Amino acid sequence: MTLDQLPLGTPARIASVDWSALVAEEAQRLRALGLDEGARVTLAYRGVFMGRDPLAVEIGRMTVAIRRVHARAMHVEPFDRGAAA
Repeated sequence: MTLDQLPLGTPARIASVDWSALVAEEAQRLRALGLDEGARVTLAYRGVFMGRDPLAVEIGRMTVAIRRVHARAMHVEPFDRGAAA
């Protein structure tokens, strides 16, 4: 499952990122924000208009807005509710 498909409020771990699907500068920015393999994330919000952009992703104590195309490059593994704590 990719990050853009993750149900809202579901904690997950980024299992892999298809960096080749992203522009190099965008990939560098996402890495600098901590959105890389192994990071724990939660999808907090989806935009309401046509493309449903932006997506708000919680990572640690930070909330980051990213485009859906970026989220599609990130494969995630949801946590069991008990294991996320």
